[in-house]
Amino acid sequence: MLVARRIIDPRTEASSRPDRKPVMLRAYVVAPVIAAAMLVFTLVTGGHYGIALRDPDGVVGSRMFLLAGIIALFWALDVVPRAARQSRSTGRPFVETVIATARARWTLRRMGVVLGSIVAFYVTYLCYRNVKSYLPLARPELLDTQMLALERDVFGDDPATILHEILGTGIAAHVLSTVYLLFLTFVPISLGFALVWSTDTATGLWWVSALSLNWVFGAISYFLVPTMGPAFAAPELFNTLPDTGASALQQTLLEHRQTFLHSPIGSGELQSIAAFASLHVAIVFTGALMVQILGAPRPLRYGMWTFFCLTVLATIYFGWHYVLDDVAGLAIGFAAVYLGARLTGWRIERTRQVTAIAT
Repeated sequence: MLVARRIIDPRTEASSRPDRKPVMLRAYVVAPVIAAAMLVFTLVTGGHYGIALRDPDGVVGSRMFLLAGIIALFWALDVVPRAARQSRSTGRPFVETVIATARARWTLRRMGVVLGSIVAFYVTYLCYRNVKSYLPLARPELLDTQMLALERDVFGDDPATILHEILGTGIAAHVLSTVYLLFLTFVPISLGFALVWSTDTATGLWWVSALSLNWVFGAISYFLVPTMGPAFAAPELFNTLPDTGASALQQTLLEHRQTFLHSPIGSGELQSIAAFASLHVAIVFTGALMVQILGAPRPLRYGMWTFFCLTVLATIYFGWHYVLDDVAGLAIGFAAVYLGARLTGWRIERTRQVTAIAT
């Protein structure tokens, strides 16, 4: 199996506190550098089409507020229980203990790392959304006809139709819709967990970098194989499905795309339809693979792999992606984990034994 081992930088090892694991200096700048590069590319590309940087969905606004709330929750979970235990054991006033605990655990340096990583991540994500929106302008030709034909040749029928026959179109649709939409909260919650609740800064920086790389690789893949996905290329295949949150989201995205194509500059809209590769699969696989090789508790590992398998089913069941899109998502996820590890000071190795994280 695979395990992750920390690469020790002599400079950080010599200066680190004995009770904390050292972090390679370059790990702190990986996500900001990715964000800066994506921002420059997005501004240049958008300028070519006469389109300024857009945030119509509140990526920097409402989603940042959502993440701020999640961070506050994880901060409270980190500080308050510790302060409560110390207050009971020492007899010190609770509020005074909370303040002292927060000051000890949340130095200006740690707060800077957390806030800087979050801002860098969301800059990258905002740029990814904008670059994705340029796809119909740069690659107006679509390969959905070829992808549909390929799947029918390989599987004998459309994979979505096969899943509808096996799983049914009742409760399975609602369960898989919930799983698919859960991705929208999985990313901010995982960021809050890795950066705030976890005391291992190196792991948090690895996770942020891997997520950022997923957005970059995903944006590139859209331009290599421009497709919309079965739900948009062959909507008749999904007429028997009940109304769900997933189907409502598809309709909303289709309307946004039509508005954007009608007036790319004047609409102020972003279009977000692109099938190859599946970043839902890529990012959930990234999370499952990382908790596996980091030796996370068994319930978390099993939970992440279950979430991953259900996500794969959901992407095919609702026609968001072709099977090949999910395969490409696996490749992107693995590449993001591996490259993110190398950039942030981790080494992934094979071992025949189940071991803990080596430092």
